[in-house]
Amino acid sequence: MDTSLPVSLTPEEVRELQERNPRVRIIDVRTPGEFAGMHIPGSYNVPLDLLREHQRELTANHDDPVVLVCRSGMRADQASKLMAESGLRQVSVLQGGISEWERTGAPLKRGSGGRWAMERQVRLVAGLIVLVFVTASAVFDPLKWVAAAIGAGLTFAAITDTCLMARLLALLPYNRTDRCDALTMLAALTGTTPAQRG
Repeated sequence: MDTSLPVSLTPEEVRELQERNPRVRIIDVRTPGEFAGMHIPGSYNVPLDLLREHQRELTANHDDPVVLVCRSGMRADQASKLMAESGLRQVSVLQGGISEWERTGAPLKRGSGGRWAMERQVRLVAGLIVLVFVTASAVFDPLKWVAAAIGAGLTFAAITDTCLMARLLALLPYNRTDRCDALTMLAALTGTTPAQRG
């Protein structure tokens, strides 16, 4: 009998799965800063960059179903591909991410940090760079090419479903918390008993 999870689940399906199987693990792959600002109660934070760095170690010592979550579903899809390459099969992605979860009125745990989602941070930084360099090009014309480079980078990010700017922004202290212990975070995904829930 095939017990594998569907590739993606709606918020309603995730909540039903949680009711049927209390061992389901909700893994949030956003940055620790985003996670601290708002997350699904009982979820664990295992950032996508951490999964990339430790891909060779992604072997589960459990058979619990795993549901991956991010803001919109894009980073969770990337994490799902990494896990499939590592042989982890009991993995699904929350359709629409935290945004869809919130839209359906599902419970959320909100922090006091009020941190912006990564997509919003990228839009702000890219917009500011374009605005500054287009304005400055009125004085020194070649600066317009910096704005063009940002446009090309955003186009490449959309085509490849990756974003260098987001990866760089994730390194900022604003997007990190003091509690970033890589081994503990990975254990939430791979260990027999996760250390703590968010």
